[in-house]
Amino acid sequence: MQVLQANKPFEIQEIELSTWLQRPVRNNFFELVIIKAGEGTQCINYNDYSYQAGSLFLLPPLKCHSFKITRPTQFVFLKFTSDFFQTNAHDTMNSSEWFKGASYILSNYNQMPGDIIKAAMDRQHIHTLIDLILKEQHNGSSNSTALIKSFMVSILEILLRNIKQNAFQISPATTEKDDRITKLLSYINEHISEPHLLKVEQLAKTFLLSPTYLSEFFRKKVNVSLREYILKTKLKLVEIRLLNSNDTLTEIANELGFTDVSHLSKTFKRYTGTSVRAFKQKGEYCILKRSSC
Repeated sequence: MQVLQANKPFEIQEIELSTWLQRPVRNNFFELVIIKAGEGTQCINYNDYSYQAGSLFLLPPLKCHSFKITRPTQFVFLKFTSDFFQTNAHDTMNSSEWFKGASYILSNYNQMPGDIIKAAMDRQHIHTLIDLILKEQHNGSSNSTALIKSFMVSILEILLRNIKQNAFQISPATTEKDDRITKLLSYINEHISEPHLLKVEQLAKTFLLSPTYLSEFFRKKVNVSLREYILKTKLKLVEIRLLNSNDTLTEIANELGFTDVSHLSKTFKRYTGTSVRAFKQKGEYCILKRSSC
């Protein structure tokens, strides 16, 4: 395996394999994996998905992923690290906003198994950007890092667009497609830091449903109550920010609509089984955690 960049805002790896080897890589954020050539099956969270040249996947923050290789495969791994979102005087990107965007991707992509890009044009855009990143990295000029970060911001924008446009996973017992639940879930995730917009009365008004029907409809489609879904979505973001930002508990509590730090801490412990301090010391996700494949 060739590591082209390490211990910086990003890591790029190129490798060709005939047999998959468990990678000694621990992600707190996520990686984009690009299949340059080859065929096989990706296993992620007990879901199998066939891949071929051109396929694009997001890998989880823990080690629950593997590839069953049927034809020798050329992989490119592009890893987004938390350092990517640290602002310095030379950055032109709004690191805070992109951190929020990347957090949205991390907290929601698990609901989209398999190839994450649906639009052919977006797929071509990402492959073009990856080629530019690889060429720039091999070139190794003094301003390569800044230029590569700008390419990665463009990739983040494309990933965000695809995740927001594509359906969220709903209850396995529900077989019929219903665009209303897709739009409702997308709305909740996009406005998770605006609690006043997520009250059942406001959601009912926005989606032209009665509050009672909306609550029943949501539970039927998602197999969990509206309140529970919103709370767990918030807690996923709490985990991400605790492990990948310097935000204080007060800042996190205020932005995500918890009453205060005490409310956040008690809620976090109730759902994760661990205190905020112990969670940060261990450095591993709880709610976002994946079982081993």
